[in-house]
Amino acid sequence: MHSDAPSPADLFVHGGTLLTPDGAIAGDVLIQGGRIAAVGPQLTAPVSAPRLDATGRLVFPGLIDPQVHFREPGWTHKEDLASGSLSAIAGGVTCFMEMPNTVPTTTDPAALADKLQRAAGRAWADHAFFLGATAENAERLGEWEQQPGCAGVKVFMGSSTGSLLVADDATLERVLRSGTRRVAVHSEHEPRLRERYAALDASARVREHHHVRDVACAVLATERLLNLAEKTGRKIHLLHVSTADEVAMLRERDLGDLVTAEVTPNHLFLSAPECYERWGSLAQMNPPVRDRTHQEALRAGLRDGVLTCIGSDHAPHTLAEKARPYPASPSGIPGVQTILPLLLTAVEAGWLSLADVVRVAASGPAAAYGIEGKGAIEAGYDGDLVLVDPAELGPLRLEWLRSRAGFSPYVGMRLAGWPTATVLRGRLVYARHATLGTPAGEPLRFAGGA
Repeated sequence: MHSDAPSPADLFVHGGTLLTPDGAIAGDVLIQGGRIAAVGPQLTAPVSAPRLDATGRLVFPGLIDPQVHFREPGWTHKEDLASGSLSAIAGGVTCFMEMPNTVPTTTDPAALADKLQRAAGRAWADHAFFLGATAENAERLGEWEQQPGCAGVKVFMGSSTGSLLVADDATLERVLRSGTRRVAVHSEHEPRLRERYAALDASARVREHHHVRDVACAVLATERLLNLAEKTGRKIHLLHVSTADEVAMLRERDLGDLVTAEVTPNHLFLSAPECYERWGSLAQMNPPVRDRTHQEALRAGLRDGVLTCIGSDHAPHTLAEKARPYPASPSGIPGVQTILPLLLTAVEAGWLSLADVVRVAASGPAAAYGIEGKGAIEAGYDGDLVLVDPAELGPLRLEWLRSRAGFSPYVGMRLAGWPTATVLRGRLVYARHATLGTPAGEPLRFAGGA
């Protein structure tokens, strides 16, 4: 804990409907010293404990977003740790894990320490940072991944540049054989990506993005990755799954805890070609949003547990950058703030349950990465909560969004509920579209001491 951090907090949250992976219960939560001390109906709290009335509210554990790009250092005109983490807590996300493709890249302990120092006193949510794998650092990653505040190792099999690109199996195997923690992987087949971009002509438009980065780009890489995971025995986390074919592959191979997998809200709630016709490059990301056949398969995979969790892949760019003609328009969609409202909309539509929301947005990512003290409303866990008014229905308004990007393809979409209060380790940090107090995010703790 950095020296200017506030002292541990007490809070009594009473009268709400508490959400767990097993369902909903009416009850109270007593937080003492920043951690949950008791959970149950009609609890008695010390007179000195501040009170938060949750009557009529759904109370979720604070959400965990295990995949964000907050752009600091190097691209702070797009986002930084302060604005990105503010967007997180505004959406009920109390923990984030940030990716290494900044400038400079996060590929050694010094760069990791720099990010942690930047976050101290500026990040509104608890946090950790990934180390990027390269051919040069492969043998050191097993040592470095144990650094405090390290989220683990991130591999880019495609869609990256310079040393962060690990396109060949030999280097990827070296990375997987160095270390013990779960490795997060962007799985696209770089040789096919290069071939298909080289074949583009001047008439190419963003509506073709999901054909340029086609299904085979994802499937070829994921098959290679699963083979290497089996060969090395190293646990992996497959990021932003985008195809029905990958869901089928994961289900058929059934590799258990060796492989966990993640899907973004964008692949669940947007579909081609409609999203490109309406939003143009604002709906452009890698791997791309695909058609409804893939969307339905991803929804089914999330529902039945083949896909372990949600990660926003929050990746902001300025509107001016997004306005560049394709393929010069950058890929990425901001989304850390809209995870929970979108999942509540899925509950209203009937293809997820409230218990599913807890599983995929809180307990699932905590279990996949071994995050300690997060992801559940249970005694001993950190006092991280998000309150939702289920009666607050209506379209997403642009002025609610806190990301520096200033856009979302969900603006105007009717949402089934909105976070009304966010609690971080017993402190009310955001309520009714406004911050409370000062940024007090701390590094996450991981099983094994990292």
